[in-house]
Amino acid sequence: FGALLFIDLDNFKDLNDTLGHDMGDHLLSQVAARLLASVRETDTVARFGGDEFVVMLETLRPELTEAASQAEIVAEKLLASLNQPFALGGQQHYSTPSIGITLFGDERLSVDELLKRADLAMYQAKGAGRNTQRFFDPDMQAAVNARSNLEADLRQGLARGELCVYYQPVVDHRARLVGVEALVRWRHPVRGMISPADFIPLAEQTGLILPLGHHVLQTACEQLQRWGERMQTRHLSVSVNVSARQFRQPGFVAEVLQTLKGCGADPRKLKLELTESLLLGDVEDTIARMEQLKREGVGFALDDFGTGYSSLSYLKRLPLDQVKIDQGFVRDVLTDPNDAAIVRTILALAESLDLEVVAEGVETTGQLAFLRLHGCEGFQGYLFGRPGPVEDIDAYLSHEL
Repeated sequence: FGALLFIDLDNFKDLNDTLGHDMGDHLLSQVAARLLASVRETDTVARFGGDEFVVMLETLRPELTEAASQAEIVAEKLLASLNQPFALGGQQHYSTPSIGITLFGDERLSVDELLKRADLAMYQAKGAGRNTQRFFDPDMQAAVNARSNLEADLRQGLARGELCVYYQPVVDHRARLVGVEALVRWRHPVRGMISPADFIPLAEQTGLILPLGHHVLQTACEQLQRWGERMQTRHLSVSVNVSARQFRQPGFVAEVLQTLKGCGADPRKLKLELTESLLLGDVEDTIARMEQLKREGVGFALDDFGTGYSSLSYLKRLPLDQVKIDQGFVRDVLTDPNDAAIVRTILALAESLDLEVVAEGVETTGQLAFLRLHGCEGFQGYLFGRPGPVEDIDAYLSHEL
């Protein structure tokens, strides 16, 4: 057996950007020297490009497990060597590696295929927290194949109209329907209903979140317009989730306003739900965009509040109307004193900042009673209704009457 090791320096780009390319080159030559010093003379070390190196180990043991063990020992030796500080410009710097390993034996694999496998394993090492090593295995390949198939299916699904919008009731403290949250669902022709947890992260990574997000916004605005024509539904608002990637698109504000106008929907009945990850980027730009939409009447909610990064100073500056308490806190509000304390604090904070609150994931009357007791006025969860087609909302309303 032999082994191919693919080595990537974890934070090389940062070092290169801060110290300059000359220092970067100096670091790479030190890395190369350490790699050469850590392997046998019969092994091959090559720079593959940028901050990537390849090490080829030949004539390992004939048994697979023993060969793997030998490759692992070498990889650990390389890790230990590259974890020592590098002297650059009179200072010490650290640049740790992520290492992917693939074994090869008698099977006929092209060099490209071997490199691809070692590269995949290296990304798995990065995913495991960096500064470590991982072996390529067929399960990893299967996961990659499944992901690319899902991506191709999602592209087609968008084109074929397989993605539909469900609505979940949002009620007030008297359990009267005040609005809905629009939630995307995927009816796959073969796999049936696919959970958003399985395809939204993929849509985010591939950029498909943009056409997907537009489809949901368009559908929600069309529904708003229809509800606006009827006396008994005119009061309903629709909340639409917006990802950070969508929100940061240069034409996002114009897209929302054009969609509302094109549908003839009332902007004051549209709420955009943002996540706290938006606050990691350019906060000034976020505030400016929100204010542009606010001027036209669009409302804003901060979703999953308390789970992310929001600093209280931002909370005060963002033109928000509402915060949503994450269902993770609501679930154990009666059994976990910490969750109860967090929920009470969010409610007190929202009241002092004059923000509405909607508690998500309300499933029991006990949770509802606790939330009401502490001043919560808005609720969403299975206690009041699961996400469903628009007919379910009509049924809810006729049941109210």
